[in-house]
Amino acid sequence: MRVLADPLRLRIVTLLARETLCTTHLVEETGARQTNLSNHMKVLREAGVVDTEPCGRFVYYKLRPEVLAGLSERFAALAESARTAAENKRACP
Repeated sequence: MRVLADPLRLRIVTLLARETLCTTHLVEETGARQTNLSNHMKVLREAGVVDTEPCGRFVYYKLRPEVLAGLSERFAALAESARTAAENKRACP
């Protein structure tokens, strides 16, 4: 959740959902500085949300859709649990 809560990281993930992009593309699309973008990409890589693909002197980033699908499934399960538990109320002692 924290990984995607940052507006810039969410923008990056949205862009990568459409196509595989290199750092230069991401800088152009987001307007972020290269160092700032690199820090955010490190967070996304370490969280397993994106993979890297070296291509000459460039590094391309691609989204790992299975990670997002797993998050989606967890949230769907929580929503369903909340629907069925809406009438459950624990009595105070």
